[in-house]
Amino acid sequence: MTDMANRVVDFGDGRRIEVNINKPVARYPGNPIITAQDVNQAWRDPAHQVTTIHNAGINILNGKTVMLFRSHLRCGMSVLGMAKSKNGVDNWELSPGPALKPATKQDTFVDGVDVETLIENETGGLEDARITKFGDEYAISYSAYHAMVEDRVRVSLITTKDFNSFTRHGPILNLDMRNVVLFSEKINNKYTALFRPNDVSPDETGGKYTQIRIGYSDDWKSNVWELPETPIMQTGFGPSAFSNKIGPCAPPIKTAKGWLNIFHGVRTTMDGNPYVLGVALHDLNDPASIKMSSIPILFPSRADCKIETDRYIHVPNVVFCCGAAGRENGSILIYYGGNDTVMNVGITHEDVLVALCEHYAQDALTGRLLYSI
Repeated sequence: MTDMANRVVDFGDGRRIEVNINKPVARYPGNPIITAQDVNQAWRDPAHQVTTIHNAGINILNGKTVMLFRSHLRCGMSVLGMAKSKNGVDNWELSPGPALKPATKQDTFVDGVDVETLIENETGGLEDARITKFGDEYAISYSAYHAMVEDRVRVSLITTKDFNSFTRHGPILNLDMRNVVLFSEKINNKYTALFRPNDVSPDETGGKYTQIRIGYSDDWKSNVWELPETPIMQTGFGPSAFSNKIGPCAPPIKTAKGWLNIFHGVRTTMDGNPYVLGVALHDLNDPASIKMSSIPILFPSRADCKIETDRYIHVPNVVFCCGAAGRENGSILIYYGGNDTVMNVGITHEDVLVALCEHYAQDALTGRLLYSI
């Protein structure tokens, strides 16, 4: 393998470590970076005490890393909290309470939104924010759950410029979608996004849990997207670490060799449904053209959920990412939840991820390996 398979990276606090094809992601030695107990120290209201912190979107504001994390309140509902860090790995400053809760009439809505329906759509809670920056504005896509309709989830859009005031735009699509991530710039004069269907009805989009589709729009704030019927990635076959579910995680990161898409995959086992992180490389000018690594970049382990023995663990054997930060030196910080319980961070390098996609690929639609074993 070429020298691109080995890189020494720095977390940003002086800790250096090597990543390579055999160890694509190095865990931060100080994990977890935030726990539910940390949140509860900041959120003193008994109604806001939480049991988890996980699945956080991130971006940069005024030189600081801003994190929007998901937490389960003790009643079971998910809300979104906020934390900030100068280096993106430690000394997190937490908001004094939830940053975003289910919508009410006191919130700000863009003109033309059906406010009553939007409020109803969010009565079951908010989950899994992804953050993409366009100019001086941030797009936050998040899963809005209906409290009374089973499996009703609408990925919706919020915009902000300062993470203090937020404007709700409503569902990105009026279809059940579990994940929607936006590319950070126009490609061929179109805004582009990745979608993971979550439907149970044959009248919806089809491909429940097993497909990633691409969508195009003239205006990322319009909530008008065209989705070709053919998926660009799919699973449902094995053997594969992604054989039962697949979906996009963090907004794609632009590199000289393509857009890196960190995704999640699930393979059902006799002892549960472990979630892993995978990676795919999308062509810079044609993001529907993909090289997909057959080798996951991170498997769940006991190191991903370090908590006291009497603390709650939400879902064992899960690593899940909603945000990653690419740096000018090619290193990438990956923010991921451990067991849907604590927030962790790992580090990799774009050259390692690209090498996995180029040398250990699988066909993105059939799952067949494109290299010899």
